[in-house]
Amino acid sequence: MSHLVHCYDLRVYYEDTDHGGRVYYANYLKFMERARTECLRDCGIELDQLEQTAGIQFAVTGVNIRYLQSASFNDRLDVESTLTMAQGARLAFRQDVFLLARDSDERKAQLTTADVQLACIDGHGRPSRIPAKLLEVLQVHRSD
Repeated sequence: MSHLVHCYDLRVYYEDTDHGGRVYYANYLKFMERARTECLRDCGIELDQLEQTAGIQFAVTGVNIRYLQSASFNDRLDVESTLTMAQGARLAFRQDVFLLARDSDERKAQLTTADVQLACIDGHGRPSRIPAKLLEVLQVHRSD
């Protein structure tokens, strides 16, 4: 089985920081959300099309996050997303945020680590099994 580890690079803007000039803690969750969306896109899954064709969405049901260090304005970050589980109505990702060197793609430090659980839901917000065809696509990319 192949293993998907997706990397999403971004730069920290002023709007991402708090009054102390550090990335506001909740913004790491936004960075992770963007990275999960791009990870699924790389699997051929467009979330808006999935909602239109299958009538389902994915909702975060839990996050266990650990903040190790903070980033500042203009830092370059790499959000690594690994799909760790896809079964029934549930998905799980391991997501790590790294600080990149200013002049290269070398990782200087790990900033956060998180385990994110998602549920597949229908248009009424009720749990719904992940369609078999979609589950097959996700299983091909799941990491052990």
